[in-house]
Amino acid sequence: MADAELDLSAPELSSEDVLRIDDPYFTDETVAVVTGAASGIGRATAVALAANGLTVVGADIDEDGLAETADAVEDVDAEGWFVSVPTDLTDDADVETVVEAAADEGELRFVANIAGMQHIASIPEFPMAKYDLLTDVMLRSPFKMAQAAMPHIRDTDDGVGAIANMSSVHGHYATKDKPAYITAKHGITGLTRAIAAEGEGTLRGFSVSVGYVLTPLMVDQIEDTADERGISKREVVEDVMLGQARTKEMMTPVEVANLFVFGFSTHASHLNGADLLFDGGYTHTYE
Repeated sequence: MADAELDLSAPELSSEDVLRIDDPYFTDETVAVVTGAASGIGRATAVALAANGLTVVGADIDEDGLAETADAVEDVDAEGWFVSVPTDLTDDADVETVVEAAADEGELRFVANIAGMQHIASIPEFPMAKYDLLTDVMLRSPFKMAQAAMPHIRDTDDGVGAIANMSSVHGHYATKDKPAYITAKHGITGLTRAIAAEGEGTLRGFSVSVGYVLTPLMVDQIEDTADERGISKREVVEDVMLGQARTKEMMTPVEVANLFVFGFSTHASHLNGADLLFDGGYTHTYE
């Protein structure tokens, strides 16, 4: 089948796709910050949390995308609310501002650090400006977000909450031509554990690792990898991306969002300093 016939679009998010959990903290008085909320996994997570009744503050530099996320929240008849806060995650003052805005909405208990980006190049050819931007967005800003949010979570009546970080199978192993991404994802493991170490049991830190997810970022990565390796987009998907997997299809953004919903719930009270690995068999199986 030709590349032109590849379907590289995620299915439309519907209300039926969202995991709903009856949880004492899932009310509109509880606030969750979601970064990268303008598209992909971030948008799906914002929608899923709002559908579970939370007030969600979406942080992203893409204002138009945030408006589309607000529409998506309405489309699922969410019991909670969505508040857009345009945010440059590379600016410490912006990060502090979005956290304060979230605290003004209610009891800030949850943070989902999801914003991400990718650049495909070998280490000798990797532009340092791209390295700095990628690690600023995916490693430094989650640290700053945790620094700003942890005092607010501790100031709630019982100190219960969680900071969740988007990791990846690339937080478990390395492949070529993604050195900055791999560095950031390995670093996020350390940050997750550090949050758990300081959380005194009630403020949890956890990460979510998945394989390849059909997002706008992934579509761009497929095209970049095809160019970098001189192969077709179909070969990238079937051989490079899914070749090692046992589950031969990409995840959808809402499937990942549901992991954040579960991770924030009281059902996951023992998920602390650890990683939710839903990778279709990439990491721990081989032929």
